[in-house]
Amino acid sequence: MARVVVTGRIPDAGLDMLRKNHDVFAWAEDSPMPREKLLDVVDGATAIVSLLTEKIDEEVLLAAGNQLRIVANVAVGFNNIDVAACAARNIVATNTPGVLTEATADVAMALILMTTRQLGKGERIVRSGEPWQWGMFYLLGTSVQGRQLGIIGLGQIGVALARRAKAFGMTIAYSNRRPVDPTIGAELDATRMDLRTLLASSDVVSLHCPYSPATHHLMSTEQFEAMKPTSYLINTARGPIVDEAALVEALQNDTIAGAGLDVFEREPLVHPGLMRLDSVVLLPHLGSATIETRTAMATLAAANVIAVLNGETPPTPINPVA
Repeated sequence: MARVVVTGRIPDAGLDMLRKNHDVFAWAEDSPMPREKLLDVVDGATAIVSLLTEKIDEEVLLAAGNQLRIVANVAVGFNNIDVAACAARNIVATNTPGVLTEATADVAMALILMTTRQLGKGERIVRSGEPWQWGMFYLLGTSVQGRQLGIIGLGQIGVALARRAKAFGMTIAYSNRRPVDPTIGAELDATRMDLRTLLASSDVVSLHCPYSPATHHLMSTEQFEAMKPTSYLINTARGPIVDEAALVEALQNDTIAGAGLDVFEREPLVHPGLMRLDSVVLLPHLGSATIETRTAMATLAAANVIAVLNGETPPTPINPVA
């Protein structure tokens, strides 16, 4: 019976799949597992089911031992895993793409509406008990109809957001290393642009690219200065894609109009400058936070583990060179 270590709480549906034929240790606390505890419990593990709160690096792989066969991340992003170190040890690394596409796109669209219409500020005013009065010019926002949404990374989530934005009357531009499938491009009537052109022409810029050394601080001072002073930044991808200090400066100087963030550079810490700005909507990483989506993520991660332990190809392996 293989030993499977689950580093954080996941829905029971995933645990039930694993417990049918394997010995499962599952961290039961809502808070992340302490590093020392993680290094201790992975000893002898054949499989690790990891959450993005745990860094699965060379130290963890060494602590697990030579019998470790798979690291299954319960997330679409995998910057918390040293994929190259896994590949060097013939350890399969997997993630959970696809199943969180629609939920994350919903949150990105919600952030677009919240930022452009000042809904976050309005909600805070009502809750604070501060006196307010309806007026023709009170908390005026901007319409998204007829505005350009610039998507950086038109993958599955980017496409799902584009469909929603198009239904709201927005036009779609995107920046990718390569063109999207012509069928998708035609459906969305999407225009491919280089990054600088996209930034300069878009009313809303939404990030959907994977995080890697190449995209670290992809959005920093130079990029904010290229954007319209009336434009908004949305990030539901990974926090370190945005230089938060540069974003604070851009917002304070009215270089851009606002931002909607579901992820943060040093999560769960948030740059204190962002906390003081009414032009920013801040969410605690809720992109995939629906019952249905989190359950699907857990069961897909479990399916990856079961496949590898059965000597089969997992449904969603991570490319070692990704």
